[in-house]
Amino acid sequence: MMDIRPSHTIYINNLNEKIKKDDLKKSLYAIFSQFGQILDIVALKTLKMRGQAFVIFKDISSATNALRSMQGFPFYDKPMRIQYSKTDSDIIAKMKGTFAERPKKAKRVPAAEETPDSKKAKRKAAKENARLMGAGPGAATAVPGAAGGGGYGATAAAPLSVSTAVPEQPPNQILFLTNLPDETSEMMLSMLFNQFPGFKEVRLVPNRHDIAFVEFENELQSAAAKDALQGFKITMSHAMKISFAKK
Repeated sequence: MMDIRPSHTIYINNLNEKIKKDDLKKSLYAIFSQFGQILDIVALKTLKMRGQAFVIFKDISSATNALRSMQGFPFYDKPMRIQYSKTDSDIIAKMKGTFAERPKKAKRVPAAEETPDSKKAKRKAAKENARLMGAGPGAATAVPGAAGGGGYGATAAAPLSVSTAVPEQPPNQILFLTNLPDETSEMMLSMLFNQFPGFKEVRLVPNRHDIAFVEFENELQSAAAKDALQGFKITMSHAMKISFAKK
């Protein structure tokens, strides 16, 4: 790992292969966005890419902090192995002005038994493998939020400002979360809040997807997590709102 130069992109393996791709990407975003703005997350469920993912940061310093802090972190019960990506993703290459179109491979004479559908499938698979393994992660993906699009981490570095017009509850070791998206899970919130000292548990509210409670050991610890994650965007349309629970 030390032979690979620092990069905007970190490569993660030893991931739990049973986790669905969308859940995996959301959980990776939840734990890595604390280190800086994320431009993209690439995770595929193909046989060759199973148990692996790439996280592309806007700044190299963010990638470095993430690598050092999260090395060996137990993620879905398996310790993550992290290193810098060997090459820049196309997103970063375009930012640097070093992006160059890759030459197309020479056409080969198709076998007699190949059908148009089989040739199309092979071309698609070859293009995907070249994008992810040969030219770095995230090669054909758009920068989330760059042109009004959705996705992960488009505005992770700009937390939502909180109005002071609403009276705040007195400090409490239990936090009350609102404005959560439909896909919120206990595992996702646990990974997000588990990075803070004193975390005890997450409690979802039955038949309510948009609210939850998070308990810490004391009020100082809950206040630190509240301040750090206030306005955290789980999705582009859902900035999490955090207050102290009523006593």
